[in-house]
Amino acid sequence: MEYGRRILDKPDDSTDFIEMSSMVLKNKYVQCMRCEQYSDKNEVYLPDGGYFCPHCIELGRVRSKGSLYWIPERKRHCLRNTCTWRGELTKEQEEISQKIVKAVKFQGKLLIYAVTGAGKTEMLFMGIEEALSQGKRVGIVSPRVDVCLELYPRICVAFQELEIALLHGKNEKMYYDSSLVIATTHQLLRFYQAFDVLIVDEVDAFPFINEKKLEVGVKNALKKEATLIYLTATPTEFLLESARRGKLEEVILPARFHRHELVVPKFRWVNQWYLYVVSGKLPKEFLKIMNELFMDNFPFLIFCPSIEWMSKLEKLLQKEFPEKIFASVSAEDKDRIVKVQNMRDFSYDFLLTTSILERGVTFPKISVIIFGANHRIFTKSALIQISGRVGRNHMRPGGKLYFLHDGKSKAMISARKEIKKMNNLAKKRRLIQ
Repeated sequence: MEYGRRILDKPDDSTDFIEMSSMVLKNKYVQCMRCEQYSDKNEVYLPDGGYFCPHCIELGRVRSKGSLYWIPERKRHCLRNTCTWRGELTKEQEEISQKIVKAVKFQGKLLIYAVTGAGKTEMLFMGIEEALSQGKRVGIVSPRVDVCLELYPRICVAFQELEIALLHGKNEKMYYDSSLVIATTHQLLRFYQAFDVLIVDEVDAFPFINEKKLEVGVKNALKKEATLIYLTATPTEFLLESARRGKLEEVILPARFHRHELVVPKFRWVNQWYLYVVSGKLPKEFLKIMNELFMDNFPFLIFCPSIEWMSKLEKLLQKEFPEKIFASVSAEDKDRIVKVQNMRDFSYDFLLTTSILERGVTFPKISVIIFGANHRIFTKSALIQISGRVGRNHMRPGGKLYFLHDGKSKAMISARKEIKKMNNLAKKRRLIQ
């Protein structure tokens, strides 16, 4: 049963549901009641005289001559002692964990501003258990599929006796009712007044910050009295300003759980790196760094500005290093889940990637090269997140991090400054060794 969801097909008579308008007609425009976006009537006209919404069509077509059928959220059983995780939190993690529990109890709004690798997921466990013990429904959502795929097995291990739903566009499994849901933010558009607790991980990530409908999804998926928690290492100015105005409580954790400093990027000049690749050559400085990383005997990631640049680089690297085992991955890659797992399993010497792996994925003991770090695609937040792939493992809290460029961008300078700032704050608070 699709409790807490608005569906397009009318349920059978045995189901309690509320029929709702699917669209509102407004002069030259129509407004979809699922995603609340507007469309020009002339652009969304149907042969039957009605209209459709193109903004959320990937979730099924909303038509003006149809309806939305809401199956209200049911009263849920109190699920006690659900957390099977027996790990230990640091003192700082424990303090934040208690704040999350408090937010769950009193319908608070919370911004957890914690550096990459701080252990944000583990800090959630007590709050999730508290919510489930009160018969509340919990949603953990992220704009990125990869983040959901990373979270799901970790949450399953921490709540082994609980059935957990995983919802994203590439998951072919049918929806099933669950008190704990992990989903992409797009999937929230199907929910309506469903969640007592909603946790938005990587809230600043694309496409959440670029699509108003996803904010609408969060708003509508929450019950009228609910807890909202944002998690990120790179909060937007809007979130920080909201915290300053008291609209939500901000908690900062500037150190990783293993109490080592964040790895600070090293800038390396590679004159006209793009011309090298176009002309079928590899820059000497780039090759020097790669050979250095091979000597370390740890795998590494190479981030590229686009799929096009990645493909060119891949062909050149195949010629240069025929004995090395590596692959490339992007959002368009059908095998990306397999390739990411191969990287975790140390099956590759290195992996080429676009910014798709900038956040939400963890690889043990890796180093990172950003090829063309001054390219406009690499924003300050992207560079900080990519930098955060390095040094997450307590067995190798260092690792190496290189920004290859032919002219320092403001984003590069700001990212390095922010990383140093967090290290200094952690030192002042005596959170690092």
